[in-house]
Amino acid sequence: MTRSIVVLSGGLDSTVCMGVARGSGSEMVALTFDYGQRHRIELEHAAAVAAHYGAEQLVVRIDASQWGGSALTDTSIDVPDAADAASGPDRIPTTYVPARNLIFLSIAVGVAEARDADDVYLGINALDYSGYPDCRPEFIDSFVQTAALATKRGVEGAAIAVRTPLVDLTKAGIVRLGLDVGAPLGLTWSCYRGGPLPCGRCDACVLRAKGFAEAGVADPALG
Repeated sequence: MTRSIVVLSGGLDSTVCMGVARGSGSEMVALTFDYGQRHRIELEHAAAVAAHYGAEQLVVRIDASQWGGSALTDTSIDVPDAADAASGPDRIPTTYVPARNLIFLSIAVGVAEARDADDVYLGINALDYSGYPDCRPEFIDSFVQTAALATKRGVEGAAIAVRTPLVDLTKAGIVRLGLDVGAPLGLTWSCYRGGPLPCGRCDACVLRAKGFAEAGVADPALG
C-alpha cells in the first residue's frame, strides 16, 4: 500500500483534502502544525478529524509567535473583520503568516521522505481565499521543482508529488466535494479568532459561510 502525508489543520479545506486522499486508497499520516496560532482550538479539531479517519497524527511544533508579523501569531495585531481585510495583488491581509506554506511543505516533504511516502496533500485554494501568495499554483509548481533538487528521492528520479486537489475550486465547490467524499465537515474549525464559538466576522468565517450558502447546504459545525 502506498502512503500519503496530509497537511491537516482541522479546517474545512484540509479536512476535505484528507477525504480526497482517503479515496486514493493510500495509508494516511496526518501532519498538523502547532505554530503558535491564536486559534489553537483548530488543533483539537485536527485531532478529531485524524481519529475519524483512523490515521496516525504527527504534530510538529514551530513557534512562529517568536517572529510575529501576522495577526494569527501576534496578539498585538487584531484579526480584522472580513469587510476590513481587503486583499488582492496590492494588499495582503494581516492574517497572512510569513512563508507558512513554504515552511509547512518543506517539513511535509521531509516527513514524506523519511516515511517513504509518495505524495503530500495540501488543501490550498486559489479562488475563494484570502489572497495569500503561498496559495498560488505557481508557488506549488516552483516548490516541487526545488524539492526534487533537494531530496534523495528527487535526485534518484522518484520525487515526492505535491497534490493540491482543491486549488481550482470555489468554497462552494470544496463543500460539495467534501460531501461527495464523505468528509466529516461537522468536525472542522475555520475561525481565525479561536474559540469557544466562531466569530462569524473574520475572513475565514465569512468565506466558509459563503461556501455552504452557495452549495445550498447547512454548515453541520453550527449545530
